[in-house]
Amino acid sequence: MEFFANLSQGFAIALSFSTLLLAISGCFAGTIIGSLPGLGPSNGVALLIPLAFSLGLDATEVLVLMTSVYYGAMYGGRISSILLNIPGDEPALMTTLDGFPMAKKGRAGDALVLSGVSSFVGAFLATIGLMLLAPALARVAYLFGPSEYFALYLLAFCTLGGLASKNQIKAALASAIGLGIAMIGLDNQSGLPRLTFGEVSLLDGVDFLVAIVGLFAVAEVFIYIESHGKNTALGIKLEKITIPFKDIARCWMTMLRGTAIGFFAGILPGAGASLGSFLAYMSEKAIARDKDTFGQGNPKGVAAPEAGNNAAAGGALVPMLTLGVPGSGTTAVLLAILLTLNITPGPLLFEERPEVVWGLMASLLIANFVLLIMNVPLVRIFVKILTVPPSILLPGITMVAFGGIYSLSGSSHDLFLMILFGLFGYLCRKVDIPTVPIILGILLGNNMEDNLRRAMIISDGDWTYLFSSNIAIGLWVASIAGFIAPMFLRRFLNKPTPPSTN
Repeated sequence: MEFFANLSQGFAIALSFSTLLLAISGCFAGTIIGSLPGLGPSNGVALLIPLAFSLGLDATEVLVLMTSVYYGAMYGGRISSILLNIPGDEPALMTTLDGFPMAKKGRAGDALVLSGVSSFVGAFLATIGLMLLAPALARVAYLFGPSEYFALYLLAFCTLGGLASKNQIKAALASAIGLGIAMIGLDNQSGLPRLTFGEVSLLDGVDFLVAIVGLFAVAEVFIYIESHGKNTALGIKLEKITIPFKDIARCWMTMLRGTAIGFFAGILPGAGASLGSFLAYMSEKAIARDKDTFGQGNPKGVAAPEAGNNAAAGGALVPMLTLGVPGSGTTAVLLAILLTLNITPGPLLFEERPEVVWGLMASLLIANFVLLIMNVPLVRIFVKILTVPPSILLPGITMVAFGGIYSLSGSSHDLFLMILFGLFGYLCRKVDIPTVPIILGILLGNNMEDNLRRAMIISDGDWTYLFSSNIAIGLWVASIAGFIAPMFLRRFLNKPTPPSTN
């Protein structure tokens, strides 16, 4: 009964005019961002953070807007994958394998509709899973003490960026950089300045939002400048949009399998949508009778990864809300938003701010139906967006971000710091150092340090206290395995080469 009472409260919030308008706006903006090659959900959410805060929205409304952008971007990534053979983001890479061949066969409309339906199935069922699993996991989180939380944060650092990064050493270096940046400012216990180099403006530390917008959005502009702002153009002509009922009927079990695989991949810290998409595609290919047709335009090769990556998006919200540990790069950005709103994720969130949690979940359910409508009958609108040169669109959005950051702090120092982070993010991209672990270090560094200090105080400096419970030991083992395993598995998880456009 408590579940239905909370859900009723959530729908009362989600169905209010302002919240519903924000969800629809976020879905529309997210789909546009996701359809543009190279942006992806992380950059999309980061770009719109300053705008969201400058609108004077409350905590629930900000989260509804940002998560709707997140879901919308996951839906939109398939559009350029199918029409241009260029994935809108990394999780959409697997969709190119069969989506583009379908388009070359004159079935671009069928591929877009099938992928939209698959995205809906994956995201909708994952949202149901989020509603059912998150409260239960929140109750389990009461068993966590300082040693368990320290091991949990370590697990996040060891796995986030593991499979997504080409080099584990670089991922570890990025985490260390993020932790170092988190140390900037006044020490929580002694009150002494650390790593400020006499700069008064750094006594409060580095703002999450400044670092995120710089590392994601501003760095993306520098990348486009380097590429001389090359335009994009449709590689496939989109004919009449029809609903391929036969393909949908053939693929409904594929969608359900992809959803299950993607959701549990999303719950794992650091695995996220990329792994969910890959595993859903490879498992479907392994059990298919017509596996030889995969890569040549098999509809199941479109349905499986789309259901998987959108289900992973919902699954990644579970550890973020219940444990305060992001399950993906985008949820790391969403975690920063929660902290900026003075909302601490964890088990107490479900008791102290139920309107935020359940309003968010109810809004996501509604957002999935909105996205289904947008991505099936209205898909032509988003296809037209692909003709807008990113060299014009992206800098324009980024200028809005600059204005938003300045409106929040009123400090030119933050603008210069954001540009520096942008340059640093650009250099990281050039040498293949992942930026998500840097963000994670900035977000979780202080909490990780506080829990380590707390554990040492409780145990009177005994380091074995960090391994004093079965939960802590299990998390340590998972951390080591999560760091080492990708070194051996990467040759199986290498990104496949998309089919030739010739």
